[in-house]
Amino acid sequence: MQKITPCLWFDDQAEEAVAFYTAIFKSSKILEIARYPESGHEFHGKRAGSVMTITFELNGQTFTALNGGPVFTFNEAISFQVSCENQREMDEYWQKLSEGGDEKAQQCGWLKDKYGVSWQIVPTMLPALLTYSNQETAKRVMNALLSMKRIDIAALQRAANE
Repeated sequence: MQKITPCLWFDDQAEEAVAFYTAIFKSSKILEIARYPESGHEFHGKRAGSVMTITFELNGQTFTALNGGPVFTFNEAISFQVSCENQREMDEYWQKLSEGGDEKAQQCGWLKDKYGVSWQIVPTMLPALLTYSNQETAKRVMNALLSMKRIDIAALQRAANE
């Protein structure tokens, strides 16, 4: 069992969001759905039988989605990184996760999906490019990265090889 499970707090879109995420990530599935009981309505205010939580997996990582009401919303203080082997994979995740989301992509591969969740789509080779023993190479790569919204692997490699 996974020791730490991220819990995503939605107003009432947990079921819709989980369907969205599990359609994007391969090897994903819904594990369990818990529904609000009649008891406790005075606290939770939710209709009995409506979805309370959904436990689901995205590529083996377990998450919980909670319909907790409008009390809290997502912000960029927490994000999920998606490590990709190549540009095609990065572009695919970027396109799917950003569909219906915030049109203003963030710097360095961050995007915000239609539920307000922040994701960073990054190439697996990025840490190696940024930790070269040659500080000039790392500086060139970082400067290139900081100029990008959607990360371009070829441009990072060009910066590393200048």
